[in-house]
This record gives sequence, C-alpha cells and structure tokens, in this order.
Amino acid sequence: MTRPRLPFFRATSRLVAVAAATAGVLFAFTAPVSAAVPNGRYVALGDSYTSAPLVPSQIDLNCLRSSRNYPSLVAASVGSSSLADVSCSGATTDDILYGGSGALGIPLPPQVNAVTPDTALVTVQIGGNDIGFSGIISDCVEASLSSPLGSPCKNRYTAGGSDQLQARIAATAPKVTAVLQAIRRTAPGARVVVLGYPAILPDSGYGCWPVVPIAYQDVPYLRGVQKSLNAMLASTAAANNASYADVYAPSIGYDTCKSSGTRWVEGLIPLNAAAPFHPNARGEQGMANVLLAHGLGARR
Repeated sequence: MTRPRLPFFRATSRLVAVAAATAGVLFAFTAPVSAAVPNGRYVALGDSYTSAPLVPSQIDLNCLRSSRNYPSLVAASVGSSSLADVSCSGATTDDILYGGSGALGIPLPPQVNAVTPDTALVTVQIGGNDIGFSGIISDCVEASLSSPLGSPCKNRYTAGGSDQLQARIAATAPKVTAVLQAIRRTAPGARVVVLGYPAILPDSGYGCWPVVPIAYQDVPYLRGVQKSLNAMLASTAAANNASYADVYAPSIGYDTCKSSGTRWVEGLIPLNAAAPFHPNARGEQGMANVLLAHGLGARR
C-alpha cells in the first residue's frame, strides 16, 4: 500500500516562515568500538534524524539523505560489506511498514522491504513524526512569540485535563512494536538496535528564547515529552528482543541553545548545514559514536 504524505519541506514550511519573523527579534572524537559490529548486511530504517536533511552531501533528494548520516559513518568505520540505508525525511512507522512518498513526491516501497534473511544489523529511529514532531515545534515556536515567559504550548496540548502528546506517544508504542516484529519475522538472527532522539532543548532550565524561540515555561514541558518518547522507545525495544541506544544522555550539553561550534542539533535558524531542529553533521557523528560504542557485535 502506498500512503501519500506531505513532502518534508511542506511539512516544515511554517517553521521557515516563523524563522523569518523571529529573525527580527534576535538582537570529534571517534569512540572505540567495544565489540565488532557485524560486517554483513546493515539496514538502516528511520526518519529525518537518520537521513540528515541538508547535511552535506545530499545523495537522495527524494528522501533528503546525506552521505554523512550516522548509518554511513558507522558502515564506513566498521567496514560493513553492505549498507542499505532507506531512511527518509518525514517517515513514520507506516512508511516503514507500508511505504509512502518522499519530498519530491516519488513513491517509495516499505522501508522494511530492505531487510533480508541474511541481514546482520538493523538500526531503527522512528516515532517522532508519528507524534507530529514538525507540527508540535511549529505550534510552540509560534505561540512563544506572544507569550515568551509563559507556557502557551503546554496549555494548548493539555487543555481539558489530558495531555495530547503523552497520548500520542502511548498510541505510537504498538506501531513501533509492529515495526520490530516485522523485522524479526524476516531476519530472526539480526541484531536490532532502536535509537532514541538526541537532546533538542537543554536538559535543565528554561531555554534561550529568543535565540531558540520556545517559551520559558514550555521548555521543561517539551523536554519531558521528548524523554517520554525516548522511554517508550526503550521499553518497546526491550519487549521485542531489540536493544536500545541512548543518544539523549551523550547529547546533553550539545542542544540547540549551545554555540554553533558545539551543538549537535540546530535551532530554528540553522547556522550549520541542517534542517531546523535537526541534527547537523556533528550530531550525526555523535549518534554514530554512540552506536560504535554500543557493542553491536553482541547478539541478544
């Protein structure tokens, strides 16, 4: 089944517009490998945090995939004999299971089709778009312009006494389970690693509005949402015979509020080549380092 979805740049067009408005108010090490990574077929599934849109050099314009994303870096570091990187900007769990289309509208088969019985390693980074990442960021950035010291985004998503974003995370868990079970059916002997998402906002405090225009009181709320998403991914991985790679803890201190020469994730107005609120080349290398130190050679 081919499921059409909005191209990546259309989904983030509100961010670009807000970036222009906000501009007016704005006065490597290589980690050691702890165990040999399987040098057979490596399949990378995921969304834009995996594909690395706008990070040089872009080798697939339909999926906005970089030659310097973490799957490519890991494969090069360990000498993997075969990398099948089918990650794609804007992807959801449905795109992994059923297919969709990329930024240019070109239809794509299910990402999981890249997994074969002889696959040795599969990495999966998914879930952010299932909970509506781009829309959440757009909503919170826009709301911050009228209430920079308040919590307009939290107020919106918790109106009526229930947290819509926590509900979305809970609803995404069985979808991630379906992805992992589909991988395991095809490649029962593969090492499967689920990655979380790196720190977007500072791990403490109230952010850095207007440099990163998220209202002060919304920063702790959104930080909690991201941690809940990562916790769901970790528990779902554990329940489905996969391991979990925590890229959040190693990224603390490298968030969007840090200097352009330090941060792993760009802010609303990227100063390093990357999409807004997405990892830059440093962030992709950081996630690769986590995987290289993860003991990928060990089987569960």
